[in-house]
Amino acid sequence: MTRFDGVVLDVDGTVLRGERPVPGAPAAIRSLRDAGLATLFVTNNPTRSPASYADRLVAAGVDATAGQVLTSGEVTAGYLSERHGDAALFVVGEDGLREQLRARDLRLTDDPDAADVVVASVDREFHYDDLRDAFWALEDRDVPLVGTDPDRVVPAAERDVPGSGAIVNAVADVGEREPEAVLGKPHPATRRAALDRLGVPAERCLVVGDRPDTDIAFGADAGMTTVLVLSGVTDRAALARSDVEPDHVVDSLAAVPDLL
Repeated sequence: MTRFDGVVLDVDGTVLRGERPVPGAPAAIRSLRDAGLATLFVTNNPTRSPASYADRLVAAGVDATAGQVLTSGEVTAGYLSERHGDAALFVVGEDGLREQLRARDLRLTDDPDAADVVVASVDREFHYDDLRDAFWALEDRDVPLVGTDPDRVVPAAERDVPGSGAIVNAVADVGEREPEAVLGKPHPATRRAALDRLGVPAERCLVVGDRPDTDIAFGADAGMTTVLVLSGVTDRAALARSDVEPDHVVDSLAAVPDLL
């Protein structure tokens, strides 16, 4: 049996469903920590800062600090800081993402004609005018498009809802543009950031999530042991249609400590 030293946990659909914990999830996380595994929550939700996400987890009965949370917004901000640090960013997204970008001293603009980069993400107030302005910004073929994450659908409290991927795809389609990058899982930048934060070799790390194309691909590409939970957006029928095969499939996070 492989000795595991760390675990990457998806959040929505894996640890939480809406604001409530998935049954058995808090106890499972305590068991994993008691077994000596460092834990890192990695989410493709770009709408909250790590500190805000940690507060959300704590409110649901899961101990977490901001340093134990890595968001796609945080990874996107790091990518943009490295690649487009002096650029004016036209953002289709929510205030939580804008806060994470400003925290890296990135410059935002509301003027599509002044944009150097278009950043697309989930926005629950997405409007035709936002799509129009992004289209205008992308009329300049030198302006790249960057997406925060690829999740077209995400689990919410009662049922699944559209996510960032739906808006990234809409902006890419109207702009006739392939994104320069779509961050979050399974992008290599997110994987590097997660492993650096954990300080654990990939081969001694578990990754647990509810999506084959993001969570499981994120771990499999790095040589992690992958666990798909059926408590989120993926059921066995959807898994059978996927090209990505997890190492383990369980009903929920509650069953993961038994794999150890």
